[in-house]
Amino acid sequence: MEFTRAISEEHAVAWLASRGDATCVVAGGTDVMMQYARGELAPASFLHIGAITALGTAECGADGGAASRFGALATHRLLAKDPLIRRRHPALAEAAATVGGWQTQSVGTLGGNLCNASPAADTAAPLLVADAVVELRSASGTRRLPLQDFFRGRRATARRPDELLTAVEANPAGPAAGEIYLKVGRRGAMVVAVAGLALRLTFDGAGRVRDAKLALCSLAPAPARAVETERVLAQGGAAAETLRLAGETLERETAPIDDSRATAAYRRQILSGLLERAVDCCRSRARAEEMRVSA
Repeated sequence: MEFTRAISEEHAVAWLASRGDATCVVAGGTDVMMQYARGELAPASFLHIGAITALGTAECGADGGAASRFGALATHRLLAKDPLIRRRHPALAEAAATVGGWQTQSVGTLGGNLCNASPAADTAAPLLVADAVVELRSASGTRRLPLQDFFRGRRATARRPDELLTAVEANPAGPAAGEIYLKVGRRGAMVVAVAGLALRLTFDGAGRVRDAKLALCSLAPAPARAVETERVLAQGGAAAETLRLAGETLERETAPIDDSRATAAYRRQILSGLLERAVDCCRSRARAEEMRVSA
């Protein structure tokens, strides 16, 4: 086994250009080292990128304005604790705070969580509702890809062997919006999600939903948006009836998986209740943000 420590993006990209097919990129190692110990990974070499400090930054865009930019090495602890991230990307901060204990959060990275491509990746759903785009760099240049196109299935992404994920860009919630990440697990802390739901609702001046973005994790082979349910939520009409139709649509739109944590039937059963809680919370948070802005 060969272990190489990259000292810059250029160093990492050059290594991947020549040996990417046989290399596993590692940052915090919270997923990779466990998979290696279980025999699920057996690369010829590991490329450690944790020393590339430029990839560990986070820059928040203005509410409803420029996109925020998170380096691939931004830790879950940073995402969970930074005051600007908590205000402009509350769902992402909430998701990051649920990734294991504080020890895992202190070394685990955003880029690692996405590239690991677990169906239960907590940060994926909040980034999907923020229309996130990933930045992939190789020796031939940089390309940008919508996060919804990055996931190809369980443990599978669109990243090529010669590419390094360097950053994620995402749109902050606007002043008339509220968002949340809700997670169901088999215990209260340090647990892989049985189901995860991220919702961002934008309201008009009369308090009606004018735009909805909904994403799910741990329900299918890859995190994904629920676009049919989004359309129902954004149609307006009586709140109770819209919520009922949205819940029914969400149950039809999803095809939950069976695994060791829960059955597909259980996952489908809890979806309507999760959605109802999420809608109520988004409405409350949007009102609170409106009051904060007008104060």
